[in-house]
Amino acid sequence: MQSEVIEVSDPATETLQRVFGYKQFRENQRQIIDQVVGGGDAFVLMPTGGGKSICYQIPAILRNGVGIVVSPLISLMKDQVDTLLANGVRAACYNSSLSAPEARQVLARLQAGELDLLYVAPERLLNNDFLERLRRLEIALFAIDEAHCVSQWGHDFRPEYIQLGRLQQMFPGVPMLALTATAEKQTRLDILQRLNLHKSLQVIAGFDRPNIRYTLIDKQKPYEQLKQFLTGRTEEAGIVYALSRKRVEEIATKLQSDGHRAAAYHAGLDAATRRSVQEKFLRDDVQIVVATVAFGMGIDKPNVRFVVHYDLPKNIESYYQETGRAGRDGLPAEALLLFGYGDIVVSRGLIEKGGNPDQTRIELQKLSAMIAFAEAGTCRRQALLGYFGEHLKQACGNCDICLDPPERFDGTEDARKALSCVYRVGQRFGIGHVVDVLRGAKTERIYSLRHEQLSTWGIGREESQEHWSHLLRQLIHLGYLEQDMANYSVLKLTESARPLLRGEVDLSLSRPRVKPQRKKKTARKIVGIEYDEQLFQLLRARRKQIADREAVPPYVVFGDASLAEMAAILPTTNAALLDINGVGQTKLERYGAEFIAEIVGYMSS
Repeated sequence: MQSEVIEVSDPATETLQRVFGYKQFRENQRQIIDQVVGGGDAFVLMPTGGGKSICYQIPAILRNGVGIVVSPLISLMKDQVDTLLANGVRAACYNSSLSAPEARQVLARLQAGELDLLYVAPERLLNNDFLERLRRLEIALFAIDEAHCVSQWGHDFRPEYIQLGRLQQMFPGVPMLALTATAEKQTRLDILQRLNLHKSLQVIAGFDRPNIRYTLIDKQKPYEQLKQFLTGRTEEAGIVYALSRKRVEEIATKLQSDGHRAAAYHAGLDAATRRSVQEKFLRDDVQIVVATVAFGMGIDKPNVRFVVHYDLPKNIESYYQETGRAGRDGLPAEALLLFGYGDIVVSRGLIEKGGNPDQTRIELQKLSAMIAFAEAGTCRRQALLGYFGEHLKQACGNCDICLDPPERFDGTEDARKALSCVYRVGQRFGIGHVVDVLRGAKTERIYSLRHEQLSTWGIGREESQEHWSHLLRQLIHLGYLEQDMANYSVLKLTESARPLLRGEVDLSLSRPRVKPQRKKKTARKIVGIEYDEQLFQLLRARRKQIADREAVPPYVVFGDASLAEMAAILPTTNAALLDINGVGQTKLERYGAEFIAEIVGYMSS
């Protein structure tokens, strides 16, 4: 990503270096900061980990008054505030997690002008008493984080966000930023309209996260597939997403039995348990969180190395946002999706239970787009970015399709066998039963239906269940079969199947892939510099000691990227350590001596 080199005498750059420890702005950050510091509005779309927070944190520090940040989740507020406090910024949150004395203390600090940034939930912000309090204060800016929640087209629409459009009328002249990482064209237009930001600076920084490797495999014995994926990842932090609370509990229990430091997280657990799981994950005491989508929106943990979707997400926005929780520090990360057609039926059923017909229609359209993405045989990144209106000219070289193109074969004869079998069973059964008939299964159901007497029974016994399941899915995707979702997902032939059955069409198909790729050992590098892995691990251990002592997550002390740079540069003085990205003046004073001592001790051993 390009960077902008700025004169050090500039106040924004001085703040970036002194407070946050970064030497230069990333692309687009400076333009947004100048706009807001000057009193203008901005709409900011940047990928997760792209540096959105800096775009409102620096203006809030530089402008007079307090910056009000609207955030949908308490966990997100806490992570942001912890990090700001570690950098010496006067920040606080005001939400339902505070006790009455704590809430009064925050309000007193707000009233006394002792805060640069205050994080609040939308419903708390829009309380009449709180708004009246703000009217009597100098407000530096309003920042609407996770702004896609404003839009009915957004994947996480929240009705309370709609009222935020009132802020511009109530606080004329106060700049407003709307920030999101996930918004396709319709959602973006909706955000601009609802927040009255049509005349704002609009920065669309793109969606690409090149450090994430996207992989999709056919779901077959999913827990075994997950176990295989986790081989060699015993020290890496990750999230496994599943659709139901029951499945979350089952996976977490199995992982614990297999020796992983895993924990379940879902909305059915009490608040104290959820909070405990999140804290342990942030502090690296839990390695893997198995969760429903209730987890993660507010997680600011930069060293998540993998995200696994055990079940199919309901839309591409959710998939993009959830995979985006991996690799926020810019280091290599993995995103694995297990794709099974049974998940589509479950997701469709959940959507159709909604009581709002318009919302149901939108969500079903989004589910169809997610299915199309999963079935596409082209570069995953091209397909993903294309959904958001961003076009990657060349294949990415860092997804399963690019790195390991699926093996293809002449599938004409096997396709004819499969289509014939669908016809022989009366076009009244789903994939599972058709596969059983093809492979000559001797089940009670087969015999009760007398399907062992069909001419297609057993004609495909030489091939595996995975082979036939994958082939039938391809025939659906290619339009030779249709799957009646409203009728137990039974398979039916389309008109296109006729010429194929008559032998008038040849068909090239792909072989199934059901095993995740083994993790490849790569040279330990960051920003092109090799670093000492042994020293890196020592620095991580020192960071964990400090974090436990101060009761904060390890990344609040320093991120993995900063530690890796230390292990490459070997700074042994305050001046040298201050040159490491992520080391600001406050952190140097708090932690510098301990890390220098660790480096010096290692070099002399």
